[in-house]
This record gives sequence, C-alpha cells and structure tokens, in this order.
Amino acid sequence: MATSSKLHYTVPGMSEADAERVVALLQSRLHACNDLHLTLKHVHWNVVGPHFISVHEMLDPQVEAVRGFADDLAERIATLGGSPQGTPGVLVAQRDWDDYSLGRATTQEHLGALDLVFQGVISSYRDGMKELDDLDLVTQDMFISQIEQLELFHWFIRAHLEDKGGRLSTGAADSEAEAARAAGAG
Repeated sequence: MATSSKLHYTVPGMSEADAERVVALLQSRLHACNDLHLTLKHVHWNVVGPHFISVHEMLDPQVEAVRGFADDLAERIATLGGSPQGTPGVLVAQRDWDDYSLGRATTQEHLGALDLVFQGVISSYRDGMKELDDLDLVTQDMFISQIEQLELFHWFIRAHLEDKGGRLSTGAADSEAEAARAAGAG
C-alpha cells in the first residue's frame, strides 16, 4: 500500500527505500487497526441475546487496546519521516477487505464473524512481521507485541465458539456470513 506523500527524512541507519517499505507496512496495519476498533465497537453496539453483557463488556477493552495500537503505528510512521493517513476515505480507498457484514445479531453470530475478522488481521500482521526481518527490527518488535495481544483477543472470541473437544463451530467458514450462521447454529 502506498502512502500519499514522500518521506521527509528517516531514522539514522535506515535507507530511504527501506523506510518507505516499512512505512507502507505500518500504514496497512494502521488501516487494519482503525477498521478493527470501529468494527469491534459496532459489534459492541449491535450484539444481542442471552450472553449480551459478557460479550458487550469483553469488547470495550479490546477496542481501547486496538485504538492504542493504531496510535503507536501512526507515531512510528511519523518517526520514520512519513505522514500517517488516518482518514476514513483513505482507509476505505486503500483497504483490500470488505466492510463488516453484520448488523444487529446474536452474540454467537457476531463472535463467529469476528473469528474470521481476527484471522485476517492476524495473518496480515504475521506476513508483515516476516517481511520486517530484513528491514526494521524495531517495527517488527511492535508488530510482535501487537500480534500477541490480537491473538489473545482472538482466543477470547474463539473460546465462545469451541466445543469441549476444541472444534470451532466456524472451522469451515469462508465468509463472515457463513461463520455467523455456523456459530449461531451451534
């Protein structure tokens, strides 16, 4: 993903070309985190059913943590001499995923859909983490720290979707709608 402006400078010891690639990786994660915290808040407002309060209250700390991730990513972009892009229009224009597809739905349906959302976010973080091996270990460390928390949040969600044998109700789902149906039927 390209940023909308050229670097103003970069940190000592990093080439401009490497910094530009790192900024692009950071910007893609910034978009993902901005989208994720809004999606989590959307679910927080639209979840219904018998387990409403536990899911409703579980999501707020996740929202706050992911907002913090976005701030850290944006500040790293600025540190490297880039200009973080945080407006909704840029996010929508540059993202390579669709909007979250559920409105008002049961806790299980939302958790099923969120399982797929987290799978996508974590997978893309891990891809970026691998690429950072040869570019910037400082940014890689940031990605690792954020992945650790995202995987923990994902586990919180998946704990609602698994049976006592560890099988996920969303195991074969390829879309949010399919995951929501599978989780809602369980």
